[in-house]
Amino acid sequence: MASIKELLTAAENGTLSFGDYELASKTKLSDFQFGGDTYKVKTFREITRLEKNGCVAYESVPGSAVHNYKETDRLISFEVEAPDDVQITLEVEPEKDYKVLIDDTNIGRIRASLSGKISFGVELDPGETARVQINKPL
Repeated sequence: MASIKELLTAAENGTLSFGDYELASKTKLSDFQFGGDTYKVKTFREITRLEKNGCVAYESVPGSAVHNYKETDRLISFEVEAPDDVQITLEVEPEKDYKVLIDDTNIGRIRASLSGKISFGVELDPGETARVQINKPL
């Protein structure tokens, strides 16, 4: 896989792909309509950030490329690619416990902060991707 050169794309399977960690300077794409929501992406080698309807949905430090991002009532799933390890922050429901799996390995439950954010690290080598799955509470 490679960085998303269009910055943000929608696939026929109902997923989004976004981010380009190879960019030297911050690049933005706003007002992207998908599934009744408005998305904005900011990306470059230092950070990738996806906003949905004005709220942060995904953020990684350093920048990353995200493939097949999908969010349902019960699940957030995507594949992440970066030149090195990344720290990912997702906006979720406040003060709830979320089960996080990376490449089908359960890394445990993470409790969302009062502001509704969870953060976790993903270890990556250049050109490598990891499958991430966040199971939402019942």
